[in-house]
Amino acid sequence: MAVFPSRDSIFQINDGTTLQDISPYVVSIDGLPGPRELADVTALGATGRAFYPTLENVVVTLELLWSDDASVGSDTVFGAIRDDTAVRAWDYGPEGKTTGDVKYSGNCWVRSYTIVSRVGDVVKARVELQVDGVVTRGTYT
Repeated sequence: MAVFPSRDSIFQINDGTTLQDISPYVVSIDGLPGPRELADVTALGATGRAFYPTLENVVVTLELLWSDDASVGSDTVFGAIRDDTAVRAWDYGPEGKTTGDVKYSGNCWVRSYTIVSRVGDVVKARVELQVDGVVTRGTYT
């Protein structure tokens, strides 16, 4: 069984110009590859429920260290694209982005961007990305 340290994980999102690697600011990623809805197709006379897969409804949640660093800071990227009227491409490599590494990717909307300040802690941010369409599983080339 292969084990991969999360320090090798990478998350990139298109800021309108190019994919920006925001990994240095990411504390956690949750929600991938995500759920899919199942339609109940149970008919009369059945002795158990039956389902048919329909739509994906994936929300990716990122916890970030807040930063306004030029180009790649979490606030620089998400503060700028949170009101966009176009989807943004993203990709996530749980084991890194070396050729052959697993890659999850897709397009998304910034559903929520919230800055969090707590006494005794560093400033953080929380982002919810609503996937538009489906999450694709592939590999980095």
